[in-house]
Amino acid sequence: MIITIGGLAGSGTTTAADVLSKKIDIPFISAGSIFRDMAKEKEMSLIEFSKYAEDNTAIDIELDKRQSEIAKNSENLIVEGRLSAYFVEADLRIWLLAPLDIRAQRVSNRESKSLEVVIEETIIREESEALRYLDIHNIDINNFDIYDLVLNTNRFNPDSIAEIILTTLKVI
Repeated sequence: MIITIGGLAGSGTTTAADVLSKKIDIPFISAGSIFRDMAKEKEMSLIEFSKYAEDNTAIDIELDKRQSEIAKNSENLIVEGRLSAYFVEADLRIWLLAPLDIRAQRVSNRESKSLEVVIEETIIREESEALRYLDIHNIDINNFDIYDLVLNTNRFNPDSIAEIILTTLKVI
């Protein structure tokens, strides 16, 4: 079974993928980790690398290729990433969302940055990514039509989110 979990920064995709992975005993990969690794390879901050990627379509194409190849060679896998649903043949496609202030608070706690800085960085990053996705792939990140399940993570803890996904798996 192949599952994709997408969402904006701080929406809980990595946590949901991790909890679900443990509950159903299948591995997960993260497009965000791949992107951060690529930034490190270029010795850039995440913001710098996001801006760099705006003018370098090879970055997004390489990221999509890396996760797609891993999924193609897997029988069971959770693929976590904003655009994973578009590039991975999946049995279930999930989009997680949450209000900006909640997402920023989560990122602030995770990265030990002030809430104000995180909100500013998040807005810049999301605008940058939205432009790239539309330009490179003609994907509107705010269109959820491709997803089988869209879930507001503000209302549920990680275990509850995993249980909702497991319930959804039983009916498909």
